[in-house]
Amino acid sequence: MSRIGKSPIVIPAGVTVEVKDGIITVKGKKGQLVQEFSDVAVKVEGDQVLVERSSDHKDHRAKHGLFRSLINNMIVGVSEGFTKELELVGVGYRASNQGQKLDLALGYSHNIVLEIAPEVSLETISEKGKNPIVKLTSFDKQLLGQVAAKIRGFRKPEPYKGKGVKFVGEVLRRKAGKSA
Repeated sequence: MSRIGKSPIVIPAGVTVEVKDGIITVKGKKGQLVQEFSDVAVKVEGDQVLVERSSDHKDHRAKHGLFRSLINNMIVGVSEGFTKELELVGVGYRASNQGQKLDLALGYSHNIVLEIAPEVSLETISEKGKNPIVKLTSFDKQLLGQVAAKIRGFRKPEPYKGKGVKFVGEVLRRKAGKSA
């Protein structure tokens, strides 16, 4: 039995969960999320959501924990939300935003302008003497991770000096330079 899949999900106050025809809808104060599911049965009992699989088939076992985690992320997202912070490490690397447009100066001949999805709120923090930070907040964990990965992909951290766009708290594997 999947250790993740068999644990029930507690529904906090202010969140409604509806299950209908293989689609689960979660509504909360931050927003609404919809997810399709298959090969498992989802039941709402009181203030708990239970995910049960129909058989011991390999696909059913694999999806048991997956859908439980997806539903849990939906419930946490609409009640509390998720935040990711990216740090720009490098001389002359800057970030600014005008509404949902993120303007990045990452050492290329031109600035990169990225239109951020309306579900993701954007904030840039630039303090003197510190690296610029791009703060992304959303109720949709999947979309948030995708946007953060896209921004990080413009200039991944390199292993020698650590320059590039990295997540705050990310540990980089460093290499030694040339040996004399």
